[in-house]
Amino acid sequence: MAAVTRGRRPWGSLLGLLGLVSAAAASWDLTSLRCNFGDFCECDFRPDFPGLECDLAQHLAGQHLARALVVKTLKAFVRDPAPSKPLVLSLHGWTGTGKSYLSSLLARYLFKGGLRSPRVHHFSPIIHFPHPSLMDRYKKDLKSWVQGNLTACGRSLFLFDEMDKLPPGLMEVLRPFLGPSWVVYGTNYRKAIFIFISNTGGEQINQVALEAWRSRREREEIGLQELEPVIARAVLDNPHHGFWRSGIVEERLLDALVPFLPLQRHHVRHCVLNELAQLGLEPRDEVVQAVLDATPFFPEDEQLFSSNGCKTVASRLAFFL
Repeated sequence: MAAVTRGRRPWGSLLGLLGLVSAAAASWDLTSLRCNFGDFCECDFRPDFPGLECDLAQHLAGQHLARALVVKTLKAFVRDPAPSKPLVLSLHGWTGTGKSYLSSLLARYLFKGGLRSPRVHHFSPIIHFPHPSLMDRYKKDLKSWVQGNLTACGRSLFLFDEMDKLPPGLMEVLRPFLGPSWVVYGTNYRKAIFIFISNTGGEQINQVALEAWRSRREREEIGLQELEPVIARAVLDNPHHGFWRSGIVEERLLDALVPFLPLQRHHVRHCVLNELAQLGLEPRDEVVQAVLDATPFFPEDEQLFSSNGCKTVASRLAFFL
C-alpha cells in the first residue's frame, strides 16, 4: 500500500500543477474575452516577459542579482491567478546603478501604456510631499489616492521614488495595503505591485562588492544572502528613510530587497555604447574614452567603481559629441 501511495504522489503533484496552469489560463482567457467586448480595467495589463528579459540583458549593465531576482519574483506573482498578497519590491543601491531604469522597464513591459498607463502611479517626494509640516494632509491624501485607484482596478503599479527623502511616518498609511488581508467593498487588492526605490544600503552594498574584489572573488559570486541583511539593517537604522518605524520591514511585508551593485569601468563603457546606439551613432573610441576619463571613480586608490554609475553618461556624451 505504501508503494502504491508513493507511486501516486508524482501524478498528484502533476495534476496540481496542471490545475494551477489551467486556472491561470482560464483567468487570462476570461480577461481577453471581456476586453474584446468592452472596457475592463485589466485590459491595459499585458505582461511581455520575453521583451523585458531581452531589454534587461542588453541594457541593465552589471546587475545580475537584480535582474534575476526581479524577473523570477515577477513571473511567479503574475502567473498566480490568486496571489495571497500584493507584490512589494524595495530597490536599493548607489546612484546611477539602474534602479529607476528597471522600474520604467517594468511599467513598459507590464502595461500597454507604460509609465503613461492610467494604472501606473509614480510618487516623488519633491513633487508630491515637499513640506513635512503637511504630514497629516499627505497621509490622508496618499491613503485616499491608493485606495481609490485600487478600488478602480486592483491590477495597478505604484512606484515610490527617493524613499530617502520621504517624510518619516508617511509610509505607515500603506502598511494595510501591503499585507494579505486588505479587501474593501469586495475588491481584491492582492494583484497590485508596489515598488520602492532608495539609495539606502548603497554604501553597504558597495563595501561588500569592494571586499569581494579585494578577495579576488568574481562579481557574479556575490549572493543575496550577503546583501539582504546589510540592506535591512541600513533601512531600519536610517531615520530619514520612508520605512522608518512604519512596521513594513519588521512585519516582513517586503517580498524582496533588491540590491544594485556599484558599476565598474566596463559597465560604464557598456552604458556609453548603448547611449550611442540609441542615438543612431556609430561607436567612436575617442568619444567613449573621453566619457570614461571624465567619469569619477572610487575608492581613491583602486579607482574601481563609478561615483555616479551611468547617471551622467548621456550629458557627458552630449558634451563630447
